[in-house]
Amino acid sequence: MTLRVSVVIPTYKRPQLLMRCLEALVDQSFEPSAYEIIVVDDGQTDDTEAAVAQLAELTRGSPEIRYLRPEGTRGPAAARNRGWRAAESAVIAFTDDDTIPDRDWLRYGMLAMTMDRAAAWGRVVVPTADDPPTDHEKNTRGLENAEFVTANAFVRRDALEAVGGFDERFKRAWREDADLYFSLLQRFGTVDPVPAALVIHPVRPAPWGVSVMQQANMFFDALLYKKHPRHYRELIRRMPPWRYYLIVTCAIGALVCALGGSPVLALLLGMVACGFIGAFAWQRLRDTSHRPRHVAEMVLTSVAIPFLSVFWRLAGALRFRVPFI
Repeated sequence: MTLRVSVVIPTYKRPQLLMRCLEALVDQSFEPSAYEIIVVDDGQTDDTEAAVAQLAELTRGSPEIRYLRPEGTRGPAAARNRGWRAAESAVIAFTDDDTIPDRDWLRYGMLAMTMDRAAAWGRVVVPTADDPPTDHEKNTRGLENAEFVTANAFVRRDALEAVGGFDERFKRAWREDADLYFSLLQRFGTVDPVPAALVIHPVRPAPWGVSVMQQANMFFDALLYKKHPRHYRELIRRMPPWRYYLIVTCAIGALVCALGGSPVLALLLGMVACGFIGAFAWQRLRDTSHRPRHVAEMVLTSVAIPFLSVFWRLAGALRFRVPFI
């Protein structure tokens, strides 16, 4: 049977999650000889290679599981490019190593691609352990409403070639899928949803204060905005985070006034900054867990996030030479 689709999975030092994903992929309700699985190991670990080799031996080439180890760690965008360019079929299916594709994922995704589409995106379901969820779980659940994420996407190979694949300047797992999506929209007009093509995306455990570390992602929002300003404002963020800029401005102003001998004005500016920080923390807590540890995390990280977000947004604007705030 002719090979119809190549599934590309970038992975980075989490072989147990990868194996869970691969086990779901080899159990698809799709002719095994009609698809291949390509694992691109951006973490370059022997444990990952051994795990993939073990499963490949069990499947006996049906479907074929291929392992690629690129030179150097270059990020998920580069890993996906390495994968689809090595693929042998006309359609590329993308998913992530921490997903669990539904048994009918490939069947429904490929049914959509038989309708002469350049690309399509499926549904992502994010089960959470807590009710109400933590802030991290709530943010991850946002994948359920996202359009075209690489956890569940199908793209014709010639469409990838036409837009140049993923932009490898996106070094993190952030916005590289939106960039490809916007490029496909500009080139081909539409990219359609296929809700029946389903993957499960369980929330991974996250360290305390993960939201602070994630602010570095804002660096790459500047690049996305530079490339696709209209789509960015329409589909990502309509307005800059003015509250963050107000908090930072008031905090800096309070410090300057305090050092300049204007304690009353310093106090007023400080109170304004604290008021907006408090409102931000309450907004994050309103629909999330009120366990003491989580409340403390939300309060403390709400102090840091505005400053880090503004820093990384301006750093991206400088790096990519774009008027982005």
